[in-house]
Amino acid sequence: MDLNDILTISGKSGLYKVISKTKNNIIAESLEDGKRIPVFAANHSSVLEDISVFTYDEDIPLKEVLWKIYEVEQGKCSIDPKSDNKTLKNFFEKIVPEYDKERVYPSDIKKIIMWYNILFKHNLITKPDSKEEEKSEENNNKTGEEKKDDANQNLNDQNKK
Repeated sequence: MDLNDILTISGKSGLYKVISKTKNNIIAESLEDGKRIPVFAANHSSVLEDISVFTYDEDIPLKEVLWKIYEVEQGKCSIDPKSDNKTLKNFFEKIVPEYDKERVYPSDIKKIIMWYNILFKHNLITKPDSKEEEKSEENNNKTGEEKKDDANQNLNDQNKK
């Protein structure tokens, strides 16, 4: 599941797919109604790939949480995100039993469930690819210097284009 091109935009409901990037903004298309909008830095957008859920140990990437929901729901749509807080918390505890109950609010759970349902509706929930897992594991095993070298190489590659 590739969440690098899926955005959430502060102040706007739903999810958006990145269509193109310009010097000053990003053009994004709503997954719900297909409308395209410019997204500026002031819009405070976040790529779903960068979002994680607080736990008492290590934070869990959103991608893993979405996949766990998919498994628990047996490949079906999830519960209504407008359910009462107790229902949402009980459901989320089945998905991520170790989530930090003080830092993950019911509104966060609602958003995650809403995002899952949108992604599911558009067939964007897929099993984590073994190649992706290997790449992620390989990246996690790198030292800070190796990660810096990779980032510098990516910048150099972009500048050459």
